[in-house]
Amino acid sequence: MKIAIAQLNPTIGDLPGNAHKILEAAQQAVKTGARLLLTPELSLCGYPPRDLLLNPSFVSAMSMTLQQLARDLPPELAVLVGTVEPNTKSHITGGKSLFNSITLLESGKVKQIFYKRLLPTYDVFDEDRYFEPGLQPNHFTLDDIHIGVTICEDLWNDEEFWGKRSYAVNPIADLAILGVDLIVNLSASPYSVGKPQFRESMLKHSAVRFQQPMIYVNQVGSNDDLIFDGYSFALNGQGEIVCRARGFATDLINVEFNDKQRDLELSSLIPACESAEEEIWQALVLGVKDYALKCRFSKVVLGLSGGVDSALVAAIATAALGQENVLGVLMPSPYSSEHSVSDALALGENLGIQTKILPIGELMQGFDHSLAELFAGTEFGIAEENIQSRIRGNLLMAIANKFGYLLLSTGNKSEMAVGYCTLYGDMNGGLAVIADVPKTRVYQICHWLNRNDEVIPQNILTKAPSAELKPGQVDQDSLPPYEVLDDILQRFIHDHESAAQIVAAGHDPIIVDRVIQMVARAEFKRRQAPPGLKITDRAFGTGWRMPIASSWVAIKNAYQAIPVSTPT
Repeated sequence: MKIAIAQLNPTIGDLPGNAHKILEAAQQAVKTGARLLLTPELSLCGYPPRDLLLNPSFVSAMSMTLQQLARDLPPELAVLVGTVEPNTKSHITGGKSLFNSITLLESGKVKQIFYKRLLPTYDVFDEDRYFEPGLQPNHFTLDDIHIGVTICEDLWNDEEFWGKRSYAVNPIADLAILGVDLIVNLSASPYSVGKPQFRESMLKHSAVRFQQPMIYVNQVGSNDDLIFDGYSFALNGQGEIVCRARGFATDLINVEFNDKQRDLELSSLIPACESAEEEIWQALVLGVKDYALKCRFSKVVLGLSGGVDSALVAAIATAALGQENVLGVLMPSPYSSEHSVSDALALGENLGIQTKILPIGELMQGFDHSLAELFAGTEFGIAEENIQSRIRGNLLMAIANKFGYLLLSTGNKSEMAVGYCTLYGDMNGGLAVIADVPKTRVYQICHWLNRNDEVIPQNILTKAPSAELKPGQVDQDSLPPYEVLDDILQRFIHDHESAAQIVAAGHDPIIVDRVIQMVARAEFKRRQAPPGLKITDRAFGTGWRMPIASSWVAIKNAYQAIPVSTPT
């Protein structure tokens, strides 16, 4: 049997459009001789639909679209489609009203329905909000081949691989006990650095453990802050990868199930990315492209400071949308260095994008005049520095509003973590492109980008980072060196280490305490930030759920012991 894998890029809520993509894939699959077509999790509505699922009319429209799709599909092809199904017993049992489902469509009809068994509630996932878990193993027989069906998280509970169980059941083990010939998994698994390789190692372990051929189908594309990398693949019963689809792009590939050997045969293998920098670059380019397309923007604008962050964002935007659709705006102040302007112009020339210079000196004088009486007797400080950033933010928003451009925010993760950014200033924007990329990683990606030709001017990569909001200012006036800062942030945010553990790793206790306090105090800023593209397993976005008004972070992580009163 020839099995086709449709790696699709759905738009959330576009039921007719997504159904058409499935139909096109089916028609192409038939031309290649496929008997079965696999599509990703919730391929009909796109993942994650979030609170659209609370709208009964949306669920009803999905059902009608599914029925029409079944009638439109080639009758000789069986197709697995991701959708939702009502839980008709919920009013009696008290369970959730929907199931995350896969339907088997064939000969114009819905032949079988399968329910997702494991519902994740960690990181960006909140499936228990909407869905009731399935209780039975999912499987069907097609042309004498017994096929087990799993949906995304159903794979992620192999206690031998993880060293523990996160759920009471292991759907893969249940299917192996049933003696299925093949297990398919239909996923919408968000991207993070290294996750494609991790998935392959995890499935390889399961394939070897259960001597079970497996096919993994993943969604591709970007929806809001989440990027889906694709990289669908299949393994034979020995755990060898026999096919792999493209990363960060739609694809349709075939794999053959050998009836005699009861195993999958070797097919096409697309190579994975050669480095983490290449992988992140492709993810961010896809993220910007899809966000703009699905939000109906064709052009973007961003501020060019002559620094490395805006340089990388400009390069990403150019790769995503084309040089003719990117406008870079230079807004020098009296404190801006000559090289900031020349570096930004050189970047614009390298990328081939349009640039405009809007000096802000006179606007700064206007603010100084308006505030002179109120600010009399005070010293120049953060308030005045931030006015410059907010002037720039206003100008960029005016351009975005006037011409219908998407404003891209250029702040990196290190800045977002410690609040080294200005609300209603450089944080303005519809999308924060590198908000999940630490400063040290920004430099690494830029050096990777320059591996053959100079895209980012060399002076941008060698000069000291500076916001240039006062004479002679550099970032390290207010922050530790980025190598130190990023390591502390990695340990604290990603690894959940305490201050004592971070200090034990070799960091200065005073710096550790200060950084942790800055992270806690900046929560109110992050809550008001634009959505940021997620590339790590701990991003400031959907999966970050910290309180704003809280003293727990400061108390729990203080390096110096704090006396705690005890009952007498």
